[in-house]
Amino acid sequence: MENKAYRLHQFKTSSLNFINYNYIIIDKVSGQAAIVDPSWDLELIVRTFEHLGVQPASILLTHSHMDHVNMVNPLVERYDSQVFMSAEEINFYGFRCKNLNSVHDFDVLNLGFTELTFLLTPGHTVGGMCFLLTDHLFTGDTIFIEGCGACTSNGGSPEQMFESICKIKRTVKPHVCICPGHSYGKEPGYPLSYLMHNNIYFQIEKEEYFIQFRMRNNQKNLLHFK
Repeated sequence: MENKAYRLHQFKTSSLNFINYNYIIIDKVSGQAAIVDPSWDLELIVRTFEHLGVQPASILLTHSHMDHVNMVNPLVERYDSQVFMSAEEINFYGFRCKNLNSVHDFDVLNLGFTELTFLLTPGHTVGGMCFLLTDHLFTGDTIFIEGCGACTSNGGSPEQMFESICKIKRTVKPHVCICPGHSYGKEPGYPLSYLMHNNIYFQIEKEEYFIQFRMRNNQKNLLHFK
């Protein structure tokens, strides 16, 4: 995936039923790189960095669930990367690692000449975050191309998920490509405009209806990742 200022490389890692998308962002001018939610396969991640000819200056964590953070410590030990997670997520769940930096809503990180904005988007967890570039939004488990994250785990909230989706609709431009942590069949990279017309959670305008639908009983295939 190409942009005038940065390059984006996406790849899958997996363990048992979990299939996660990892994303490497590379500033074209400085060569500085960051990885979003490194998971499962250290050898593949390191090999990918070597193939791209970069090292991770930064590790960006959308939230603290194990399948999104389990390769953080090995990468920090290897590359001495700086790690970024929302203050709310760190404080509520007690996440800790070396080189950990707490960030807040609408804080900005400069990756070389590439500007990245942190958007606080709770709902799946207390301090879930999305990361906004000019042409891409990294959403972790907040939103998927096909839906949105479950709100039933510790700290989850359908009310906050509704507000987070409203915030994305207000803040993110229609052309921006959505890059979630998982896929249920559609590849990452669909523009927000596609979700506005095809993702039911973006079409429900009233909070009470959103909550009723998000929390409905007998939902199936919640971990049926592809």
